[in-house]
Amino acid sequence: MSPVNAGGFDVGGASALLLIAGPDVVESEEMVLRTCETLREMTESLSVPFIFKCSYQKANRSSGASYAGPGVQEGLEVLSKVKREFGVPVTTDVHETGDVAAVADVVDLIQIPAFLCRQTPLAIEVARAGKPVNIKKGQFVAPSAMHALVKKITDEGNPDVMVTERGTSFGYNNLVVDMRGLAEMSRLGTPVIFDMAHSTQLPAAAGDRSGGERKYAALLARAAVAAGVAGIFCEVHPDPPAALCDADSQVTPAQMEAVLKQLLAIDAARRTETGNEARALPTPGEEL
Repeated sequence: MSPVNAGGFDVGGASALLLIAGPDVVESEEMVLRTCETLREMTESLSVPFIFKCSYQKANRSSGASYAGPGVQEGLEVLSKVKREFGVPVTTDVHETGDVAAVADVVDLIQIPAFLCRQTPLAIEVARAGKPVNIKKGQFVAPSAMHALVKKITDEGNPDVMVTERGTSFGYNNLVVDMRGLAEMSRLGTPVIFDMAHSTQLPAAAGDRSGGERKYAALLARAAVAAGVAGIFCEVHPDPPAALCDADSQVTPAQMEAVLKQLLAIDAARRTETGNEARALPTPGEEL
């Protein structure tokens, strides 16, 4: 696996465990800046590579009345201020081809949302923007099918792709995580990231919004890091119950720090046990 350079550091291979984290959506400039400052201090103290994530707009809401963010102009201004004030790389998801150029001017990594991972025009526009790309695996997409989605990016001359597992639809209003899928996606030759927050989501289970089972986030993250993922994605909010989006699946900065310490210990043990810092996820069919 060739590492992907995102935000000035390598992801994957022998590189340190990455954290992509931040609030689900821009609710206010003050909240976003405060959360980023806390996460930067945390990751610096633990020597963890960090990319700040926050959405300027959420296009996939359970209800038309749900908060969807401030929009591209105001949202990107907030992300620009994050970069200026804290010197950290940033990422956001993009839903429209017309937003890609403006997003690429600000972010260090462009995220393709799970519900839009199969949208070919969006993938091509994102690939041509010249920034590393993170494809969230759709809840309806088999791990092996991610090959074709990654190829849409690389065929445009952009080799810097990572993929993120965020759970798979299991009946109605429920997601499950099949850890075998992490190994399956490692065959793509791209870094595999695990989304510990969205994987606990219960889509539209609360009627006009999604529910979630935050209590399982740490458990799933520990399993994914033990399996050998390159990084963890998590949405972090200073007061999750009051969050305007994904209130039941976001975690507090203190919870993130506690889990991150566990994940670093597991990652170190895994690397020591295998005797090879660059060991990737086992590929299907590999002998124990």
